[in-house]
Amino acid sequence: MSTDTTSLPHQLLAGKKALVIGIANESSIAYGCAKAFRDLGADVAITYQNDKARPFVEPIALELGADLCLPLDVTQTDQLDKLFDTIERQWGRIDLLVHSIAFAPKADLQDGLLNSSAEGFAKAMDISCHSFLRLARKAVPLMTEGGCLFAMSYHGANKVVPNYNLMGPVKAALESACRYLAYELGPQKIRVHAISPGPIQTRAASGLKEFDVLLAHAVSTAPIGEPVDVMDVGMTCAYLASPYARHLTGSTVYVDGGINIMA
Repeated sequence: MSTDTTSLPHQLLAGKKALVIGIANESSIAYGCAKAFRDLGADVAITYQNDKARPFVEPIALELGADLCLPLDVTQTDQLDKLFDTIERQWGRIDLLVHSIAFAPKADLQDGLLNSSAEGFAKAMDISCHSFLRLARKAVPLMTEGGCLFAMSYHGANKVVPNYNLMGPVKAALESACRYLAYELGPQKIRVHAISPGPIQTRAASGLKEFDVLLAHAVSTAPIGEPVDVMDVGMTCAYLASPYARHLTGSTVYVDGGINIMA
């Protein structure tokens, strides 16, 4: 990872309680967020999707000194309830929530928007967008001292990116949900941001056709001319979670070397 946290105030997030959803391995954007939070003093809880993912995530939990490492399939209400019941018992509150999960059936993702099935589109919308609302609904009552919610988007929500297909409309809905939640939750001192990273080689990205072409184009086109990594995203979230960003909310924050400004 290229981003170093040693030059930043190490207690910037001291005492904060952060729940991070979406770690699959050390290449996950969610890992970058959890590590950045932990490096800056926060306590973290992380989840793994299922028993197949557990052996890959538990060593990360040990590395980070995570207080909790629990299963969470966001389509399973009982797991969602158990996760937040455990957090309430152990922590009593929550300050930060990162939603970094997305899914679309491969056939629907790779065969163009026009040919996407109703079932595939609905599943992509449920897991990639509405699950953020379900997590927020559980987290908000525990954000007794205010807090910050983060959801991961992509430039394809606003501009056409070849091969992004049905995920474009889904991520557009997610960004809109962030803005509406920011409006609803502002009086409770809860801030909400959509984070839009540039292309990063994650497990989820492997489902996109010609992702290597997309990545190479991003590096050659972006003003900074370098690929971003998961720690770039994590440190951006850490800044937004900090008192330095206390009056920022409802934005889509690009972490992409500036590619979003290019025609």
